Amino acid sequence: MGVAQAERLLKSRWRTASLAAGWAFPADWPLAEVDDVCAAMLEDADPAEALVRLGRARAEAGAGLAETLMDLAALHAVLADGSRIVSPCVDALPSWMLRLTSLGWADVVTKQAGDRTAEDPLTGLATAAYLRTRLGEVYRESPVVSLDYALVLLRLEIHRAKGWSRVVAMTLAADALRTVFDGGETLATLGPCVAAVLVRRDEQLSRRVSNLRVLTADRLADDPNVRPAGPAKVWVEELPDTAVEARALLNSLGR
Repeated sequence: MGVAQAERLLKSRWRTASLAAGWAFPADWPLAEVDDVCAAMLEDADPAEALVRLGRARAEAGAGLAETLMDLAALHAVLADGSRIVSPCVDALPSWMLRLTSLGWADVVTKQAGDRTAEDPLTGLATAAYLRTRLGEVYRESPVVSLDYALVLLRLEIHRAKGWSRVVAMTLAADALRTVFDGGETLATLGPCVAAVLVRRDEQLSRRVSNLRVLTADRLADDPNVRPAGPAKVWVEELPDTAVEARALLNSLGR
């Protein structure tokens, strides 16, 4: 069996074990860092840096520490006995695997806590934390938020693109968002493949959503390496009745 084939097989078994253990969002499981970890494990290289990067990537994608470690346990179980159906157990993880992945995850969460009102450095959009703050203000101002406001969501399938093309795809989508929603709306990134706009409901909303869908398609079509990330899914999301429910909604949408 060739190296590339072995890596694909390990990745497939790892994904199957992780989903069976309860990974909640299958679409956000495959990451470039997953491939790096598979390569490091099979090539008998030092996997330390790859595991740290995996922990960071999971945190950036919105995965909690418990979910991240269960995913890691799935990898460990498959490596220990890849020929059979496995049952991942976090308590069975070697301390070095747990430590390295947890450190990577914690790096991102700590930085996010310190940059609560910062912009995302790659897209220039506000962070999800800023959008949560803005939503809190809106709920305090308006007694009927769901009638006055809505969220416009844009999601790309960035796992279909490779390497830096994933970043380029979200940057192009962010540019389309700023072009269509240029009236002072709050534009934010919710995750590596999802962006949101907090908008007031008016008679122009449907037209602007259609314009965003067309403009994003045009932006992505210009680059064959970026094109697989589309077409963008664009839709209007109703806001719930309370700020607490709205924060929970943002967390789920970011996955």
